[in-house]
Amino acid sequence: MPGLTTDEVTMPVLGRLDSSARREDQVAHLAEVARQIRIQDLKLVHHGGAGHIGGDFSAIDILTVLYGAVLDVSPATVEDPERDRFILSKGHVAGALYTTLATFGFLPVEELATFLQPLSRLNGHPNRVKVPGVEANTGPLGHGLPIAVGHALSAKLDVSRRRTFVLTGDGELQEGSNWEAMMAASQHELDSLTVIVDRNRLQQGATTRETNDLDPLDAKAAAFGFSVVEVNGHDHGELLDVLSAVPFRPGKPTFVIAHTHKGHPISFMSNNVKWHHKVPDAEQYQQALDELDALAPDRDARRPA
Repeated sequence: MPGLTTDEVTMPVLGRLDSSARREDQVAHLAEVARQIRIQDLKLVHHGGAGHIGGDFSAIDILTVLYGAVLDVSPATVEDPERDRFILSKGHVAGALYTTLATFGFLPVEELATFLQPLSRLNGHPNRVKVPGVEANTGPLGHGLPIAVGHALSAKLDVSRRRTFVLTGDGELQEGSNWEAMMAASQHELDSLTVIVDRNRLQQGATTRETNDLDPLDAKAAAFGFSVVEVNGHDHGELLDVLSAVPFRPGKPTFVIAHTHKGHPISFMSNNVKWHHKVPDAEQYQQALDELDALAPDRDARRPA
């Protein structure tokens, strides 16, 4: 498979709308940003010959809303001690994170062409010493949430208003380290911490229910002292409303269960466990591009060649 060339990196840098924008304009903007991120992420995985496109596509709407409207961080403030922190605990979906960072100006868009290439800083798992905007090296599952708790505790000790958001996979919650971290977050009343679960109910090779059932996840998180809310993880308006309103209860960390579908919204990928770690062939690649084109706000819009 030939590598991705800079000519094939056609994603625009769309950035954020002004905070005074109407909600309907904000939601429409976020939807188009997410569509563009999916197009470019598809190219990364197809041409790179590797990646976790199913998990990428289940998480992209969440990443888009965080970076596009919620997180108090920008390319200009990426080193500011008072910036908000975002930690991608499910680090194997690094392609989605890199593409999101590029569309919001943290990375040069053309650098996406180096994804998984020798000497590239865009590795299969994010590296905080190489990539601007990455707060933690992640990949070994179950580590991101404990790191996030440390960040949130640090903010409390500093009497800082900075917030910490962490995105976990649902299969990842089978790791006991997460629940130890949640006990600590509740004990220290870390209401600046928001845990978002990409609840697509699939993990490598099987459903979470078949592997180690998490339900009732909401009741378990509540029992560990979290304020729990459920949301459609592909609805930009719901995500915007929920993530902009945290914390929901003073003194309690927040646990957002974002119901998603692995591979969303591609017909042959959606809710299909085979797409946990799979590369689309030429025919599948073109079909996925066509389906994403069909979601353009202007149906007469043409994808850049």
